[in-house]
Amino acid sequence: MTVPDGLVETVAFVLICSVPVVLAGSLLIRLARSWSLAASMVVLVLIPLAATFTGVLGASGFMISGTPAKTAMVVVIVSVVTVPAAVMLGRYQARRTVWEREIRDAERAAEDSRRKLVAFVSHDLRTPLAGIRTVAEAMADGLVDPDDVPRHAKHIEQESIRVSEMVEDLFDMSKINAGAIAPAADTLELDQVVDDVAAAYALVARRARVDLRTVVPEDPVRVAGSHRDLTRVLSNLVANAIAHTPEGGSVTMSMGCDERGAWVRVDDTGSGIDGDSLARVFDVAYRGSNDRVPRSDPSLPSGSGLGLAIAAGLVQAHRGTISAGNTDSGARFEVRLPSPC
Repeated sequence: MTVPDGLVETVAFVLICSVPVVLAGSLLIRLARSWSLAASMVVLVLIPLAATFTGVLGASGFMISGTPAKTAMVVVIVSVVTVPAAVMLGRYQARRTVWEREIRDAERAAEDSRRKLVAFVSHDLRTPLAGIRTVAEAMADGLVDPDDVPRHAKHIEQESIRVSEMVEDLFDMSKINAGAIAPAADTLELDQVVDDVAAAYALVARRARVDLRTVVPEDPVRVAGSHRDLTRVLSNLVANAIAHTPEGGSVTMSMGCDERGAWVRVDDTGSGIDGDSLARVFDVAYRGSNDRVPRSDPSLPSGSGLGLAIAAGLVQAHRGTISAGNTDSGARFEVRLPSPC
C-alpha cells in the first residue's frame, strides 16, 4: 500500500505542534497541585482543544484561512460549551470526593467506637459478674453464715442492678452508633424535665451528702423532642456531677432561653475537668484523670462510664449541642436545644 504524498510530513507537523501543548498542559497540571478540582477540570478540557487547534494549524502550514479558521471557530464554540460544563462537573466531583471521604471517616470512627465499646463493656462487666458468682457459690456451698445471708443477698441485688444498667447503656449506645435514634417531635416543657430529674436524684444526692439545687425561670421553656431521652440526658449529667462532687458540695441544674435557643446547665463544686479531658470527655469509654469521689455507701449508682457519650448522642439526635467546661467552683455541662425563644 502506497502512502499518499505529503502524509508523513503532515503527521509530523501535527505531532510537532500538538505534543508540546499536551506536555505543557501536563506540566501545568502537575505544578498546580494547589488548584481547585474545578480549575483542574477546565485545564483538562482546554488541553485537548488547544492541542487539536495547534495540530490543525501545523498541518495547514500555519495559514489562518480555510480549514484552520473554521477549526478555530469550532474550538471557540466548543470551549464556550464545555468549560462551564467542566466547572460544574469539577465542583460536583469535589463535593462527591468530600462526601465519600466523610463517609469513610465516619465508618472508620464508628467501627473504632464499636471496638472500644465492646472492649470497655466486656472489661467492666467482669467485675460485677465475678462478685455475683463468688457470693452465689459461697452461699450455695454453705460457706456463708446465715446471719450474713441478707447482706450478701443485698450485694447480689446491687451488682445485678449495675449489670442491668450497663446492658441498657450498651443497648442505647449501639442505637446511637447505628443512627437509629429518632426522637419524638412532641412539644414539651423543659422545666418539667428538670423537675423530674431533680426528684429522681434527690435521694441519691442526699445519701452522697451533696446539695442538689434547681433554678428555673417563671415562664416555661418549650422544646421539641422526647421527654424520655431528654430526661436520660440530664440524668446522666446529674449522676456524673454527683459522682465527682465531694461531700458538702452542691450540684445545680439551671435553665433558660436566649437568642440561641433553650439551654440547661449542670454545675458542680468538684475538682473540675483537666485540659486533656475536655476534648475527649464525651468519647465512648474515655476515662479522664479526675476520678470519682470515693463513697462509703456502696449502693450509690456507679454508672457504666458511657453516660456522657450517651448524653452527647441523644442531644445530637435532637439537633442540639452539648459542651463541657470549668467554672470558678467546678465543672459545667451545658445542653442547648432549638427553641423559639
